[in-house]
Amino acid sequence: MSVAPIAPESKPDSPSSGDAGAGTREKVLGHLLRHPDSTAAEVAQTLSLTPTAVRRHLENLAEESLVETIRRPSGGRGRPARAWRITARGRGLRGDSNGQLALGALEALREAGGSEAVYKFASRRFSALVAGVEPASGPDDVERAARDLATALSEAGYEATVDESIAGVQLCQHHCPVWDVASSCPELCAAEQDVLEVKLGTHIQRLATLAVGNCACTTNIPVLDGQPEPEEVGDVS
Repeated sequence: MSVAPIAPESKPDSPSSGDAGAGTREKVLGHLLRHPDSTAAEVAQTLSLTPTAVRRHLENLAEESLVETIRRPSGGRGRPARAWRITARGRGLRGDSNGQLALGALEALREAGGSEAVYKFASRRFSALVAGVEPASGPDDVERAARDLATALSEAGYEATVDESIAGVQLCQHHCPVWDVASSCPELCAAEQDVLEVKLGTHIQRLATLAVGNCACTTNIPVLDGQPEPEEVGDVS
């Protein structure tokens, strides 16, 4: 009786294993969006993959200029760790493929109605994204509002997280669907900040933005008593 040969076991985390490899590739890019400057071992641990498989994915992505390496200080006398971050080209894969069309439309809007018209459009758009978030009722409710905003923004593609800081919390948006347009239309970021201030009930400070090349849009949110309340955003309908 002849015995049929046993087919080799597939490796779902291999870059060459079809759809599974493509899915892992997206997971690796997604991890670097949320956690820039991660080592291959850190990515592997989070995604439950082998470091070898992750390194293969990262090297393939680097060949396509979608990720790049940096040297992360080790904190001791050891050699700096090799870490990875997503490039502008890699970030663009997860953005709006109609970015140039959107930019052209906003520039036309500016020509017709000025910067104020672009600001009002941006304010209306961003307000709709966070419409379901209940505004903070006071200083003790700011952190809750920040976390609800992060959830709403993540659902809209912003990959948002909330981290603790010395004087409060930081809202980090690791991706922005309109980041490439925002670099030419500062009204988008200005309107976004104003809407966030109204939802949080306190003045906030932008520490970094994707539009100027940072790894994330980082907003410092003080959680202190006695913060003045921001003015309501006017009617933009």
